[in-house]
Amino acid sequence: MSKGASNGGSNRRPMSGRVAMITGASSGIGAAAARAFADEGAAVVLVARRGERLRALAGKIEGSGGRALAVEGDVVDSDRMREAVEAAVETYGRLDYAFNNAGYATAGALLHEVDDAVFRQTMDVNVTGVWNCMRHQIPVMLGQSSGGSIVNTASVAATRATGASAAYVAAKHAVLGMTRAAAADYGAANIRVNALIVGATRTEMMEEVLGQHAELEKRFAEASVQKRMASPSEVAEAALWLCSERASFVTGAAMPVDGGATAI
Repeated sequence: MSKGASNGGSNRRPMSGRVAMITGASSGIGAAAARAFADEGAAVVLVARRGERLRALAGKIEGSGGRALAVEGDVVDSDRMREAVEAAVETYGRLDYAFNNAGYATAGALLHEVDDAVFRQTMDVNVTGVWNCMRHQIPVMLGQSSGGSIVNTASVAATRATGASAAYVAAKHAVLGMTRAAAADYGAANIRVNALIVGATRTEMMEEVLGQHAELEKRFAEASVQKRMASPSEVAEAALWLCSERASFVTGAAMPVDGGATAI
């Protein structure tokens, strides 16, 4: 249920008593998702490398009457992601939702020109990071009769080549594959796993890319039938819906949030 939607006349927010873990939460889509889940009543466990920004966001959420826990850490570090999940359970007693959103992208280069370090970082953050999160989130959800819901951030690049970005395309295809495999493996345990096929979104990371390659902004806008880029909050609302009971029969899905880019 999105913010402002009806809740049957009750003042109780639809995610009250639930707990959401969000990675990449210090800015962009992750920060927007943190606010959206908190607005729906969920306690939010915020994970990112930039601890100061993360703690500031957690403070704002708590200052508005929400519940938030900041866990500084890198998704590439499996032990740290285990600790983040443990912190969620120790603090709030459960883990109902996970939005595995942390990602990494560059402006792109032809495959034979990609530096080894760039390739490794692209795969580490986008693939190993999602793997690390799910492998620690799922056991907690298996121990809950209510199961849980996981949303992984993929990309239009998970469905087709997007030009001069072979490493990123490979990584996001892997995210989509992991999502579908996990949905099949854990569906009977009432754990839903879905992916967002995200189009160009005006995040801080994207602004950095556009600052280096201004011509890309027009190209990204033209790729959408709406002729614009997404805002982080528009993507966050899609993640919120997939985690909610409104999407209770949706699993293994690749949900486009791309302004129609994959429709043409």
